[in-house]
Amino acid sequence: MTHESLLNAGWLSTLDRLGGAEQLETEAREVGAFRRAREVKCAVDLLRLTLAYCLGSMGLRLTAAWAEASGLAILSNVALLQRLRNMVAWLEVLVARLLTSSNGGPRVAAATGRPIRIVDATVVSKAGRDKSSAGGVWRVYAVFDLPSERFSAFELTDESEGECLDRAAVVPGEIRVADRAYLQPDRIARVLDHGADVVIRAPWNGARWVDAEGNAVNLIDLLKTARGKRKIDRPICINGAANQSIPLRLVAIRKPKEAAEAAIAKVKSTAKRKQQKLQPSTLVAAEWLILITSLSSQSFSTDDVADLYRSRWRIEIAFKHLKSGAGLVRPPGEDVAVAKTHILCHLLMILLTEPLLAEQLGDSPRPAAA
Repeated sequence: MTHESLLNAGWLSTLDRLGGAEQLETEAREVGAFRRAREVKCAVDLLRLTLAYCLGSMGLRLTAAWAEASGLAILSNVALLQRLRNMVAWLEVLVARLLTSSNGGPRVAAATGRPIRIVDATVVSKAGRDKSSAGGVWRVYAVFDLPSERFSAFELTDESEGECLDRAAVVPGEIRVADRAYLQPDRIARVLDHGADVVIRAPWNGARWVDAEGNAVNLIDLLKTARGKRKIDRPICINGAANQSIPLRLVAIRKPKEAAEAAIAKVKSTAKRKQQKLQPSTLVAAEWLILITSLSSQSFSTDDVADLYRSRWRIEIAFKHLKSGAGLVRPPGEDVAVAKTHILCHLLMILLTEPLLAEQLGDSPRPAAA
């Protein structure tokens, strides 16, 4: 293999999507990823070398040997490690550019032309640790936009930072969809203050439920008294800091018999595994899909709200693509900067490939919510 054989049409097309060789060279120097031409002749070669290490399985020594054999660069594994440490800021610039260029797609007619943005996080184990150990994971926060089927935000932290509904900037008019971990009253209030609406799954005991007058509302009693009904749709409030009342709408839909039985069996199994006493209220709530939303009932019916929440499965598929398709696994070694470089390279790869995934998915059927 020669250096010229690396400059194929696919690689040149990738460089164009990343801004072109001239812009890449300028940016790499500005952020300090590439300072002078020595063992590695240019920033484009450095980027290719970094992708080869992070997206491949050769390790430092074999990657350095491959680079020399192919005519890409002549450097030791130690020199390669140092360059990988300096790549984080530049890769963040490249990821941000692709995120920006992927926005602005068509909007969902069912959401009256408003953007739907799904918020969630996934974790990647650190080298030599598992997800259950303290300090054992990297957490990737993301926002996934519909219907353009694109990630529009990423943020990488360790597990010391919790999941936050308002971590990503709010797009005015958006409908932000999230799972039960994001039932965070104060953060919900901030999202609403920035001109967005929310659809969030709600654990029955995840908030202080009150009515418009500030009187406590027993959510389980509401579910029990609706035994003969399939749906509940009514105003409700949750209390935030300093007992600030946030007016919302409670939407609860009874699960089909088989789904309810499966949910009950799951909570029983979890309680047994964790050696915890199972509360009767948990069994009652397991029969329902419980949501809270700021969307008005005049514009969005009960079923509309449920359908918006069910779209959340798309970010789960995207995360699977990130891990199985783009190959994101635990970063090698203990070096924090190299671990971030490794994960950012995979984020870059999924942003380059996800338009192809969206074309294949098309209007694929959506599964029912659990």
